Amino acid sequence: MTGAPLATVHEAPALLTRLTVKRMRATAGTPSARESAAVLAEAGRRFAKDTLAGLGPEEYAEAQALASGVPVRAARRTLARLEQDAAVLGDVVARQRPADAGDSGRSRWSRRGRVLGVVAPSNHPGTHTAWLQALALGYSVAVRPGARDPFTPQRLVHALLDAGLEPGRISLLAGPHAAADSLTEAADLGLVYGGESTVARLRGNDRVLVRGPGRSKILVDGPVDDALLDHLVAETAGDGGVRCTNTTAVLTSGDHRALAEALAGRLAALPVLPVTHADAALPVRPAAEAHALRAAVAKAAGGAPDLAQRHYGAETTPVVDGEGAALRPAVVAVDRPDHPALAAEFPFPCVWVAPWRPGDGIAPLAGSLALTLLTEDARLVDAALGDPTIRTVVHGRVPGWWQDPYLPHDGYIGQFLNEVRGYAVPVDGEQE
Repeated sequence: MTGAPLATVHEAPALLTRLTVKRMRATAGTPSARESAAVLAEAGRRFAKDTLAGLGPEEYAEAQALASGVPVRAARRTLARLEQDAAVLGDVVARQRPADAGDSGRSRWSRRGRVLGVVAPSNHPGTHTAWLQALALGYSVAVRPGARDPFTPQRLVHALLDAGLEPGRISLLAGPHAAADSLTEAADLGLVYGGESTVARLRGNDRVLVRGPGRSKILVDGPVDDALLDHLVAETAGDGGVRCTNTTAVLTSGDHRALAEALAGRLAALPVLPVTHADAALPVRPAAEAHALRAAVAKAAGGAPDLAQRHYGAETTPVVDGEGAALRPAVVAVDRPDHPALAAEFPFPCVWVAPWRPGDGIAPLAGSLALTLLTEDARLVDAALGDPTIRTVVHGRVPGWWQDPYLPHDGYIGQFLNEVRGYAVPVDGEQE
């Protein structure tokens, strides 16, 4: 974010992308589940501990932070988290298999293809654990890294190869948007991260799993105290507020304006520091992009004030890394639970606070990647669990819930990569 060059990234054109996927499909074997699990566990250890592609763990974390604009603590936590997750990936994917689709049943849990094409994001380094599950399921994987984070997938690929993964099972294919489209077209299946335009363009394509905006929400149906405010700050601003599981909307049965004011005061106190500082809490983007994001928030707010801005004065996007500007939090109180701003999501701590009444029911809470219910209303919890647009329900204050490797993230990826197929054999007395 300083404007100084960090690395040179060579791009794979669309033709090379297609040829690489073709070769991967032709050479793809079917490793045993035990073999895959062992390789992934060793790769996780190497990712966390080794010098890979010339970068030690701390050098990687700083390069990733500078390139992505995400506070360095996110990459440091990912080093440890990926090692822990990789150690149990074999068990994670095994639990995704339906109970009656085993070796002794009348169905089989089988891959839908051989090669998965991944159009990776840049918002958080931890997102890459998803395609590691594909390797655990026997897929070969071709990854197009995000434009702002080539470092994490590069480090993972080196860790996997050093751990013993067959070279033909993994490819790193940096490239422009045209090459990304070629990757999803050439691969058997695709995992694509993107915004609203990407979701709209690929909607209905059953070969592509699209992971877009999170729009994660919290319902506060009870008293507000310091512990609750601390929890809201952690859920909103953890890792710089860049995760799709970070809270973007808070609805409350209490005084929503008072809650918004209190939350604004807490979030405004987050320090403005370079992303490589150990205490950095806010993401950094090029100044022009940061100012454009601020303008987009103001437009979505439709005239409602940013309550956090009152704590900053006139300068809300201070330059901290040469050409980079820190994205300070925004907190906006809106007047109704169906306000359109509640659907707006930005890559920094930006939260909309709205009123909610029991009569409003589940409707204002729908469309959430994650919904945290701070309520004693069991009927509301049941309604949330039954709503297909709510992908994860968190009942109560569960710190770090999103770090659980066994918890589905927008469903199990195995549900997309594999399918159940029938398998019938003659039993005693039935064979002709």
